Amino acid sequence: MSTARHPFEDLIGHLTRTTPLGPGEAARVVADVLAYFGEPAEDFVRRRHGELQAKGFTNDEIFPRISVELSGRRVAAPELSLRQLRRIVYG
Repeated sequence: MSTARHPFEDLIGHLTRTTPLGPGEAARVVADVLAYFGEPAEDFVRRRHGELQAKGFTNDEIFPRISVELSGRRVAAPELSLRQLRRIVYG
């Protein structure tokens, strides 16, 4: 009888040893973080544009900021020009 091993079992174990999280909670945290950073670049650009626009930022402020944020994503997005960022949002 083989038991399926969670792909992030070591990380979940680390979280349960170093935080008050139980194994189930730690697994949910790992899944949430992976989902957050697994967001495709185009979805991220659209989401962040909407969030920043709702806070009153202008496009001239938004697109350079998104460009910097993209470089810090888990899977580095391709370097996109400000024009390419605008095209993702507006087509």
